[in-house]
Amino acid sequence: MEYDWVGFGYAALVAAGGVVGYAKAGSVPSLAAGLLFGGLAGLGAYQLSKDPKNVWLSLVASGTLSAVMGMRFYNSRKPMPGIVAGASLLMVGRLGLQLMEKPLKP
Repeated sequence: MEYDWVGFGYAALVAAGGVVGYAKAGSVPSLAAGLLFGGLAGLGAYQLSKDPKNVWLSLVASGTLSAVMGMRFYNSRKPMPGIVAGASLLMVGRLGLQLMEKPLKP
């Protein structure tokens, strides 16, 4: 079994973003969202490590974060939402390519 180290690193970045948001601004919603989406991304990376065709949880989590954090970055121009939005967009692209290159067999 080959581990999805990029996915686990992305999950750690998302969780760290929530912790940084809490530490800097005292934002409990930022902490909760960071840990929730970091956990979902970590679970998605684990599922992807077990079965390379199972990209859906990772794709939904990173797609949602790219949209939400992209809007937050657009409105605030703060660096952390931009970093998370950029990383999320890269993950969406990576997972989309992975989904297209592996044909699903019935």
